[in-house]
Amino acid sequence: MSQADVLHRPHDASHLRLLTFNLQVGIHTSAYHHYLTRSWQHFLPHPKRAGRLDLMSEVLGKFDIVGLQEVDGGSFRSGNVNQVEYLAGRAGFPHHFQQLNRNLGRFAQHSNGLLSRLPPARIEEHRLPGPLPGRGAIHASYGEGPDALHLFVAHLALSHRARVRQLDYLSEIISPLRHVVVMGDLNCTPEQLHTHDRFCRSLPLHPVLPLPSYPSWQPRRALDHILLSSSLATTEVRVLDQLFSDHLPIAVDLTLPLACQQALGRIKSTG
Repeated sequence: MSQADVLHRPHDASHLRLLTFNLQVGIHTSAYHHYLTRSWQHFLPHPKRAGRLDLMSEVLGKFDIVGLQEVDGGSFRSGNVNQVEYLAGRAGFPHHFQQLNRNLGRFAQHSNGLLSRLPPARIEEHRLPGPLPGRGAIHASYGEGPDALHLFVAHLALSHRARVRQLDYLSEIISPLRHVVVMGDLNCTPEQLHTHDRFCRSLPLHPVLPLPSYPSWQPRRALDHILLSSSLATTEVRVLDQLFSDHLPIAVDLTLPLACQQALGRIKSTG
């Protein structure tokens, strides 16, 4: 699929193709020992990183909305390339948003990202609670009124205690909403997610078919998730092939209820 094909592809208001991907700043990781031998790439630029982003963009361009985690906002280690902006341009997304979660100046710009063919009505940033700064969520609203679609891109903490606080925080925001998608690297398995009583009770969300996504070279744990409100349905759920990162991308084809379609239908798509 060429970039021109992507830019001029018509948008189907009844379906959305969603993808979540922790791209690990474009580091090629295919074995546990690479965490040690290639750890320098978290701090220094690599000559092949741009080429990896180009290959990623060919895959990302097949989707309508993409949530990204562990992207760099433009620093020394990424060759001063804002990876969210770069991927949006290469994949033909007219709308993108970068959330800077941990600012290490010119050395690193730890971020989440959103790539979208539809223009969000609103975008909000949430700093998730935890003992250290650096975890966040993007809240994008598509359409207006009670039948708007609310999409969250989140990257949760490694520690159980911090994740509980972060899920409590998200529960307060999401519980009044009707049509909700939460996607991202939640750093917990479905079983661990279900042990969080408040999150499960307060949110009308259900996980799509959990698929092992970590580690990418021998996936055994489902750490990357797409959670949906009961009003939303999926026609296809899949894990994609490895794109250099230590996580695999997770994709769904989302079917929207008529009221939500009508709310989104009032958006003039630029895709």
